[in-house]
Parts: sequence; C-alpha cells; structure tokens
Amino acid sequence: MRIGHGYDVHRLKEGRKLILGGVDVPYERGLDGHSDADVLLHAVMDALLGAAAMRDIGVLFPDNDERFKGISSMLLLQEVVNRIENAGFRVGNVDVTVLAQRPKLKPFIPEMIENVAHALHVDMNRVNIKATTEEGLGFTGSGEGIACHAVCLLEE
Repeated sequence: MRIGHGYDVHRLKEGRKLILGGVDVPYERGLDGHSDADVLLHAVMDALLGAAAMRDIGVLFPDNDERFKGISSMLLLQEVVNRIENAGFRVGNVDVTVLAQRPKLKPFIPEMIENVAHALHVDMNRVNIKATTEEGLGFTGSGEGIACHAVCLLEE
C-alpha cells in the first residue's frame, strides 16, 4: 500500500465558473487558473501521483501549455487514473477536505463524490469529501480563495 497527500489552492475571481469535484457550483465568483481550476480534483490528482511517485500535476499538465487552457479537470483526472492503473496501482480510497468560507458546499457533495468515484473506478463508499470554513481566518476565511487537502491510499 502507498499513501499520498495532495494540496491545492486557487484565488476566487469574478467572471469564472466555480467548478469543484466536477460540479458547477452556483456562486458569484469562480476559481482562477489555467484549466477550470477545480481545486478539489487538483488535490486528488496530486495525492494519487504522490502515492505512485509520479511527481505532480504541474509536471504533467504545465500551466504554460495551451493544450490545457480551460480544460476540464475531470479529463486530467482520467489521464492520471490511466497512468496509475497502467503502473499497476488501484485506488483504495480517497479522503478530501475543502476549505471555503463560502459558498456552502454540503448540497453538492453527493454529486462530487459520485463524479470522483466514477473517475477513480471505485465504489462511492471509497470516496469521502467534506467541507469546512476557516472561521473567517486567512485567505480562505476572508473569501479570497479556496483550498483543498486530499489523501489517498493506492494498492499495488
């Protein structure tokens, strides 16, 4: 077994959609980034890649490569899953914590879990996603951005 940890953060910006876990979450701002900036999926990908010792998403999908401009992070996750499966790994489980003062994410979490489980080729009971605020502290607490931690277990 191998354990991986991923972390990502993106600034909130006017004029962008807020995509988290492959879900379009209604909000007045979205996450800024080269791709769709899905901070949740980026953290999951980095956890998977870390557990497999395959570097990180910045190496695989650099933000100066126009092929990835505006791309859905679900497509990038599918590529990461293909790579880890081709290397002989399978996902045991994934646990994710999203740090966001707003919007409230609870109503969207079941769909996020379904999306991630489908992409990882696992049952939904192997994916856990939770959200928390930062009690108004720091850049996430002030509403400047959203951060995410993810841990995973890969089995050989």
